[in-house]
Amino acid sequence: MEKNTQFIDVVSLWKADKKKYVKKSTYAAYSLLIQNHLLPELGEKREITEDLVQSLVNKKLDSGLSQKTVRDILVVLKMILRFGVKHKLLEFHQIDVRFPTERERKDIEVLTLANQKKLLAYVRSKFTFFNLGIDICLNTGLRIGEICALRWSDIDIAACVIRVSKTIQRIYLVDGDVKATELIIDTPKTKNSIREIPIAKDLLKILKPLKQVVCNDFYVLTNNAQPTEPRTYRVYFKHLLEEVGLSPMRFHSLRHSFATRCIESKCDYKTVSVLLGHSNISTTLNLYVHPNMEQKKKCIEIMSKGLR
Repeated sequence: MEKNTQFIDVVSLWKADKKKYVKKSTYAAYSLLIQNHLLPELGEKREITEDLVQSLVNKKLDSGLSQKTVRDILVVLKMILRFGVKHKLLEFHQIDVRFPTERERKDIEVLTLANQKKLLAYVRSKFTFFNLGIDICLNTGLRIGEICALRWSDIDIAACVIRVSKTIQRIYLVDGDVKATELIIDTPKTKNSIREIPIAKDLLKILKPLKQVVCNDFYVLTNNAQPTEPRTYRVYFKHLLEEVGLSPMRFHSLRHSFATRCIESKCDYKTVSVLLGHSNISTTLNLYVHPNMEQKKKCIEIMSKGLR
């Protein structure tokens, strides 16, 4: 092919190449962004300029997409453009996109300490394997895909740890006009997400007798050979909050609540980051470490005292 090939043709070649090197879930995510956002705007273009990309970004932001989603779209676009330039399918253009300043920090949803205790007491008073999963998430910070993929063999009573090495997710497979979904079990989000999490003593008391009677190959949430999927568990969690009398919130708030309790308990930030399986400590700091006024006053006083 020669330079200035249609963008849609470059995409096809890039996808065929990329499919050989990335996880199925990653490939599906790329394909969905391409199908929904890039091809409708750029598919027939033979030249991708900075002005064109900036216009795309502005349009997507105006439509209500978050900056994170738009940045994800840009990441995929730039990979395709680099591929196109490398194989002499597209002309090179320097692309530096500007984003409006985000002036408001969106607070994460976290259970108050009282509500977390209330939820924990409820799931322990009404045992089901789904409720046990909620208990585990509150005590470990597991993501929903990780708890759905957890098998009894991943719970080591002797070592008092839970080993996280798998996640479940339903991916969207897009190939032109053909769209389908597939439930897959794969390695977690990043290599740091493969981790060992110590089991709290109260949770260990619940898990220990169960481990003596369950099949190691079974999934914890279903206690059989077939797992449940995240969307089913989200629906269950929604109804559970109603039963307990708590306000609606996302399942991921259990993870946020775990992390927040760790920070409040003066755990060092690096340890919290490792427990959560974050790829770097800055993610943990940005999400959960927001000093209150008392902490800031104490910091200023200590600094001032050193100058006297």
